[in-house]
Formats: sequence, C-alpha cells, structure tokens
Amino acid sequence: MIEAWRGLAARIAGYEEEIVRFQSELVACPALGPDNGGRGESDKAALVRDWLDRLAPDEIMEIDAPDERVPSGRRPNLAALFKGRGRGRVWVLSHLDVVPPGEPSLWDSDPFVLRRDGDRLYGRGTEDNHQGIVSSYFAARAFRDEGLLPALDVGLLFVADEETGSGLGLDYVIESKPDLFSPDDLIIVPDAGDEYGTMIEISEKSMLWLKFTVRGRQCHASTPDRGVNTLRASARMITALDEALPRTFGNRDPLFSIPFSTFEPTKKEANVPNVNTIPGEDVFFFDARVLPGYDLAEVKARARTVAESIAAEQGASVEMEAVQEAQAPPPTPADAPVARALARAVAAVHGREALPMGIGGGTVAAFFRRRGLPAAVWSTIAHNAHAPNEFALISNLVADAKILAHVFLGG
Repeated sequence: MIEAWRGLAARIAGYEEEIVRFQSELVACPALGPDNGGRGESDKAALVRDWLDRLAPDEIMEIDAPDERVPSGRRPNLAALFKGRGRGRVWVLSHLDVVPPGEPSLWDSDPFVLRRDGDRLYGRGTEDNHQGIVSSYFAARAFRDEGLLPALDVGLLFVADEETGSGLGLDYVIESKPDLFSPDDLIIVPDAGDEYGTMIEISEKSMLWLKFTVRGRQCHASTPDRGVNTLRASARMITALDEALPRTFGNRDPLFSIPFSTFEPTKKEANVPNVNTIPGEDVFFFDARVLPGYDLAEVKARARTVAESIAAEQGASVEMEAVQEAQAPPPTPADAPVARALARAVAAVHGREALPMGIGGGTVAAFFRRRGLPAAVWSTIAHNAHAPNEFALISNLVADAKILAHVFLGG
C-alpha cells in the first residue's frame, strides 16, 4: 500500500507539462450553454472523450440530453468507468460548461487562450471546473501508468448544464440512469472548497429569493396626502422583515461558517424617474440562505404576514413571490465513508486536518443528496471562479490529483 501510493504520487508529480497541455486545450474549447449565448458542450465533450480514449476505460457511456437550442441537438454527459479490485464505486463529477468571460477589458489576456505565469494558469474555466476534469483524469491515468487497479471501481462523470441549473446535466443523468449510482458509492464533486484543501462540504443551506411588489398611489410630492408612498412602505417592510425573520428562524448550526440563517435585502428596482413624484409602485428583493432544518414554506408564510401587516398600516398592498427556491436536501453524514476517505487523503497529501462543513450557497451535490446519495464537495482552490483573469494553480491541480488517487487506492 505504501509503495503503491509513493509510486502514484511520484507519477502524478511528473504530469505537470501534460496537465498544462490539457488545460490549454480545454480553455481553447469554450463550452457555453444556450442560456449563456453559447453552442453547448459537444465540442468539449469530444475533446475530453479523446483524452479518455487514451486510457482505454473499461466502459464509456454517453448520456446525452436532447436540446434543440444547440447545433448538435444534444447536451452531452459522459461517464468513464474503470474496474477496481473490490466491490463498490468511487465517482468524481466535474462539469464541462463554463460561464461567459464578461467584459473583455477586465481581462489581461484572451480568456480562451491559456496563459501561464509561474504556478498560475489563466483562462476561463481553468478553476471552474477544468480543475476537477484535469485532476480526476490524471488520478485515473496514474493507475493505468503504474499498472495498478484501484480499490473500488472508479467512475469519472463529466456533465453539461451545471452553470444554468443542471436540468440537462446531472439531474438528467440521475433521472435517465437511476441505477448508475448507489447509496454505498463514494461520490466526490471537486467544484468548491478552500485554499488549503481542508473543507469537505457535506451540507448546504436552503436558498430563497423573494420579490416584493408594493403598490400604492402615485401623486405629486407636494401633495402627499393624495397618494400612498410605496417607497416609505417598502423601507418599513425591509426593516420589519430584517428584524422578524432572523428572530423567528434563529437556530444556529456550528457546521456552517456562518452558523445561522441569513436574510439579506438586495436588489431594488427603479420606481419614479424624478424627485418630485411619490412612487405608486416599488419592488425590492430578499436573498435568504436558510439552515436546512427549516421548511421554506414556513419562511415564506412568515415573510408574507410581516409584509402584509406593514402594507395595511401604510394603506398600500403587497404581492410576494419566490423567484428562486431550493429546499436543502438532508446533509451527507459527517462520518460518511466519502468524508472519511477525503480526510485521510488530505492528511496524506497536505498534512492538514480536513473537516466536514456546510456552506451558504447551492451545489450540484444537492441532486445526489435529494436521492439519498451521500456526496461530498471538495477541492483545493484559489477562489476566483467566474471572475476576470480566472486562474488555477498547477500545484493545486497536482495536489488534487494525488488526493483523488489516494481515495481511489483505498488509503
């Protein structure tokens, strides 16, 4: 076991130039979904398939979701399976699609041409989620090159549509191939983490975006008695919601770095264009990240009660709607085999203690957890996904490949 691990680690350390080449080819192959103005992921899936074929997997499955909005007519999902010594399977899921680069002037170089600067590889997608694609690939490659079998079967899954909802990606895969995964599988999603590789995400908060439309009566600002000022009503609603929601849903959970539910007033739509008119309509939003123990239906009911009470006091009316709503699934147990295996691997590679944690944002792992499939989200990242001048560290790519290889070995 020790000698096998040393051989795998040394082998992965020698892949640096190939890691850079794979990243370069991935960056040069944009994979934007149609919701982001792109042609889909087919070209990138073909590129990844070409690299996979060099490893001669025991099986490759193409699980394509139909989509008439893209030239190929499909959104590709690709699974490569490698046989192991024992029963069971380790899955590593990465996504093929990227987000648009945004304003070109904010980039120091072409976002779709890889630029290397020391340990940094710049380009759209290098971290989100090429790092997962590349590190999982070279972890599997090391076993082939060393002539070793992993402890369990290994499945590398590359999915579409992660950046725009996963309906044609992981969700489609699970719905169309329900027997592909088992609750006994170790499922790793290398798409979030921290710079030390020590955060093993096993739980997430529920997400609720609420839109409040307040209606009153517009009039000249010099005659406020003839109108109903919706801006004032909105301001009082925001203050009341800001007090009532945290008080009503005030539990704490130390698993999360922010150990309580958060309710943040965020977006405010424009009302009247001039100063001397009292607005007759006002629209504002709340972004709520709620601990998984609470039912979002209860949060909505409480928010509606508070808003309607303030509206009545002000002589206005209010409509509330949820524009985004995702009830958090049950968490992956902190002592789940996948969490324990990752913790052992992080200790072996980084020499640090990795801990199960919860996060405020949503992850694709929720699709697994809703179906009773324990998944862990983990990677060693620089935290610049979606940003201009996105980069991945070569050292992180190598370290993550070693950590995945350690899990595959059954260490």
